[in-house]
Amino acid sequence: MENISYWEKEHFFKADVLIVGAGIVGLTAAIALKTAQPTLTVLVLERGFLPSGASTKNAGFACFGSISELLAQEKLSGTAALQLLVAKRWQGLLKLRKLLGDTAIGLEPNGGYEIFSAHEPQVAEACLEKIPYFNALLAEVLGEKEVYSQSNANLKNFGLKGIGSLIANKLEAQIDSGLMMKSLLGKAAGLGVLILNNCNVNQLEETENGLRLNTSQGVFKSKKAIIANNAFVNALFPNLAVKPGRGQVIVTTPIPNLKIKGTFHYQEGYYYFRNIHNRLLLGGGRNLDFETEETTDFGQTALVQNALQKLLSEVILPNTPFEIAHQWSGIMAFGPHLAPIIEEIKPHVFCAVRCNGMGVAIGCQTGQEAAEMLLKSL
Repeated sequence: MENISYWEKEHFFKADVLIVGAGIVGLTAAIALKTAQPTLTVLVLERGFLPSGASTKNAGFACFGSISELLAQEKLSGTAALQLLVAKRWQGLLKLRKLLGDTAIGLEPNGGYEIFSAHEPQVAEACLEKIPYFNALLAEVLGEKEVYSQSNANLKNFGLKGIGSLIANKLEAQIDSGLMMKSLLGKAAGLGVLILNNCNVNQLEETENGLRLNTSQGVFKSKKAIIANNAFVNALFPNLAVKPGRGQVIVTTPIPNLKIKGTFHYQEGYYYFRNIHNRLLLGGGRNLDFETEETTDFGQTALVQNALQKLLSEVILPNTPFEIAHQWSGIMAFGPHLAPIIEEIKPHVFCAVRCNGMGVAIGCQTGQEAAEMLLKSL
């Protein structure tokens, strides 16, 4: 704070509400606050030059769960909790679309698919048997009776090798995550939300007059705060049940006559791929080494990268030459429970984290719920 001017101190270092994290959750919370109470001063602090974590680094899946994922999640949370969770994912997607518009997020309703290896017919059969069950369970939540269906007839259209079964999800879509975040940033700024980047929050303290946040750029003060930095929350609140999970992603160079169109899930969603323009995007492999991928460090590992390229060459793009054009990683947040943590974790400090790899779907819903909780406390 050695060279902070009077003007800067007065207008940039204090606010009614301070939000940590400029991702989907943080920005939708800020938008909800300013929409409900335009006179509130809302300041968002972001640790990175661009929103860190996963908001600009995800694969752009507008999804709410494949059959194998739902089966695993039902075992973990129970039927009622799963139904509620899928409802929030779907409501979150609808709110995101309503807030920004489909064009502003690059939404393409090409449908989604879960693929099953021909070498594991029992896994496919278990999921195929559950199609009527999940269609009935989620009909009211999704507003559709027949969301999931067997789609083996489409296998030849995608050019996949070694895949025995295909389950389609007609409500799944894909988005442009970069376009979505640019739109969210513009929406927030247009409402008067101030967003400051390259500002890492190191400590949050209660004072007689409110909250004090010590950061890499100086000391900020506010009356209330929302912590929306997802996988990075343990740096401020180490006792929260949140663990980071790194997702590695690759994108190929342009592929002439690419057959893949839509969003695809494989092995309970631990692998995922889609078309992006005329390229193939593939991510996942966290399940190969959970311990190593439980990190907030960005980067790639040979184990995962080799597995991704093998999946590309042997299953997704067999007999098709390709080159890797882009590699990156994003940091998601997971925990022992599937529902996000949305609560007042200490006086005047609200938490909205742990999207469990479903930030695109549930992020908007989570941010709005946190904003509503804070507004009730004013």
